[in-house]
Amino acid sequence: MGRNIRLLVFILLLFGFALWAIVPLDSEKLGRQGLTLGLDLRGGSHLVYEADLSQKDPSQSDDDAMTGVLGKIERRVNAYGVAEPIIQRQGQNRILVQLPGVKDIDEAVGLIGQTAQLDFKEIELDEFGEPLFDEEGEPQWINAMAKGIDGEDKHLTGKYLKPNASPVLDPQTNEPQVAFEWDEEGAILFEQITGRNLQKPLGIFLDDEIISAPTVQAVIKESGVITGLTLEEARTLAIQLNSGSLDVPLTIIQEQDVDATLGSDSIQKSLIAGAIGLALVILFMLLYYRVSGLVAACALAVYGVLLIAIFKLVPITLTLPGIAALILSIGMAVDANVLIFERMKEELRAGRGLLASVEVGFNRAWPAIRDSNITTFIACAVLYWFGGTFGAFMVRGFALTLFIGVALSMFSAIVVTRTFLRFIIRFATNPSAYGVHR
Repeated sequence: MGRNIRLLVFILLLFGFALWAIVPLDSEKLGRQGLTLGLDLRGGSHLVYEADLSQKDPSQSDDDAMTGVLGKIERRVNAYGVAEPIIQRQGQNRILVQLPGVKDIDEAVGLIGQTAQLDFKEIELDEFGEPLFDEEGEPQWINAMAKGIDGEDKHLTGKYLKPNASPVLDPQTNEPQVAFEWDEEGAILFEQITGRNLQKPLGIFLDDEIISAPTVQAVIKESGVITGLTLEEARTLAIQLNSGSLDVPLTIIQEQDVDATLGSDSIQKSLIAGAIGLALVILFMLLYYRVSGLVAACALAVYGVLLIAIFKLVPITLTLPGIAALILSIGMAVDANVLIFERMKEELRAGRGLLASVEVGFNRAWPAIRDSNITTFIACAVLYWFGGTFGAFMVRGFALTLFIGVALSMFSAIVVTRTFLRFIIRFATNPSAYGVHR
């Protein structure tokens, strides 16, 4: 009994924390915003880009260049979280990007549109080894060159970076930085360049604009940092570097905010329909299973609050297919309870005691619950893979939401419902209270 009390206290604390995190749904808790809704429910930013295919690598076909750009845009956007963007190719050289919940078009343009070509440059020197300046008194920069593995002179650029750049804070000044690592050839080039620029500035340029010019303090080989950034700039730059520079320059030709395609009226009607359906399910459980039905309703309430808390705190973008998956997972949670209660009623009819019937009912229902949920997990994995492979982000969102919902429903049925039943049978001891008449 002591273990059951501890479990009950844990469940109630978990429920209380989840309830605190989600109420009200549109407020900020733990540094997170409210529920994140998809384009079909909330709207967002609508951007159309045009690619300059004349600037692509001559060895690439137009289709290959556009495919590469699409993939890199997707990685940049999704690095912010489960955003479920719509990224589609339009015609020969245009790309449609829709970002749910992003109303700041400038932020979206800055993240997506930059080619993110990182260049390292050193100050140009005259014949006496003195730095050259332009008419405005600014130093003149030239490409930082060094000999590569093959002995050829090469320009040190972002293409030699490993895709593991990350925003960090300087341990001494607490200033934001971007830490990066070179691949084998990049390390060789960087070692030579830092070796000849000791106590001199080394310019770091992004799309031909200088973002940092730190003074080289020592010969560096494998890694380095980019300074002179705000925290948001550091985060954006790390995403861009990890996704790779775009294969061709992009020009934005259309930008606008988009409204929810379903409209607030449709959302309200969907919520009313869902509430009516849930109320009918709970009413059926109460009438048919009585005390067990009440336990199931309480467990379902805990399940729903925990699920919404997960969606809010991760955060996960909810679209209409995602809401459909959520409702489906609730149905599977109820189905698990039905299996358990029917097994429990069979044991009661066979003459077992109440506590023994509860334990045996759960043990015998578990294989069916486990196997059905495992097949659902496999289906979710396949849908998620296909959604990512073919760019069907709505399918991917459905699969992810369903997976989380079903996983949580197993916890609800096996842990929450069982704990509640073990507690309530101390007070409701008559088998008729559980819908059994011997």
